[in-house]
Amino acid sequence: MSDTIVRPPFDPELATFLTALEARGPFTLTAERLPRMRQLDVPEDVLDERLRSRGYQRRNVTVPGHLGDPIDLAIIDRVERTGATGATAAVYSIHGGGMMFGHHLGNLDSFDDWLLDHDVVLVSVDYRLAPEYPDPYPVEDCYAGLVWVAAHADELGIDPARIVIAGQSAGGGLAVGTALLARDRQGPDLMAEILVSPMLDDRDDTVSTRQIDGVGVADRQMNRFAWDAYLGPRRATADVSEYAAPARAADLSALPKTYIDCGSAEVFRDEDVAFASRLWAAGVDAELHVWPGAFHGFTSMMPDAAISRTATAALADWTRRLLGDPSRDDGGRHPQMGLDGVSG
Repeated sequence: MSDTIVRPPFDPELATFLTALEARGPFTLTAERLPRMRQLDVPEDVLDERLRSRGYQRRNVTVPGHLGDPIDLAIIDRVERTGATGATAAVYSIHGGGMMFGHHLGNLDSFDDWLLDHDVVLVSVDYRLAPEYPDPYPVEDCYAGLVWVAAHADELGIDPARIVIAGQSAGGGLAVGTALLARDRQGPDLMAEILVSPMLDDRDDTVSTRQIDGVGVADRQMNRFAWDAYLGPRRATADVSEYAAPARAADLSALPKTYIDCGSAEVFRDEDVAFASRLWAAGVDAELHVWPGAFHGFTSMMPDAAISRTATAALADWTRRLLGDPSRDDGGRHPQMGLDGVSG
């Protein structure tokens, strides 16, 4: 039997992005690159103007994080509420970046086509980053911020029974870790969790991690670097908690309703599919999508590609069903894009 590693092909439209990326030369993630990768791409005043142009406003609050140390939360809501009056749902967002980089105000436009046409309050947590703040700081910061949100529901105008936790990539793994902490500590009762290509397993022992090695966007090298920054020498040993690497959790029962998606050609594919299967085995309501030919982060990097629009439409439909918004009852179709990827 051949030991040659083969992988699913990339979607032809998405592959144009990878070709352009390769033309820029090889990229190796190093500690020296992290400060630049933690910066917001646009000034905050420009970001706020973009939010205002879409009818939203932002304010920051400082709350106690892990061990009582201060962390920031961004609170984003409509300038003028629409629809029904009273408490609304909240989405507690955890940004990606391998627990090492990214910004809690980055990629806010990624919520446009599936969330921000609902009456929700969006909260984004500025958790502290590895390697300066390794495990358990990031997940404990995320949990502390969630506890604050639930405790201040009246002030925020939200219904504490309708808090959804959401995360992409490392943010997805932190979202699951936070949900596990909430379950085990009898903390806030989450309505649902949204996991976009979540990073769940530090053990580097799946087919997809071997397939996506030196190819794509987030690959095996980046994944190992991130887990090393987060866990240090404990990575891939028995001394790692389920809150740090949720694929290790022995019990997934009583987790909230879950949406998971990933690409067929990304490093996290197998751990995400396995996690969905284990959620079903534990009796959890979970919906899984594996998008053919998609690399990690495809909806953010190529949002107008046909497969990206289809993936966003599926998440929009799930969110509409979750929030029970009759004004968005479009028969399972996003108003701008049908699930077949053809403009509607």
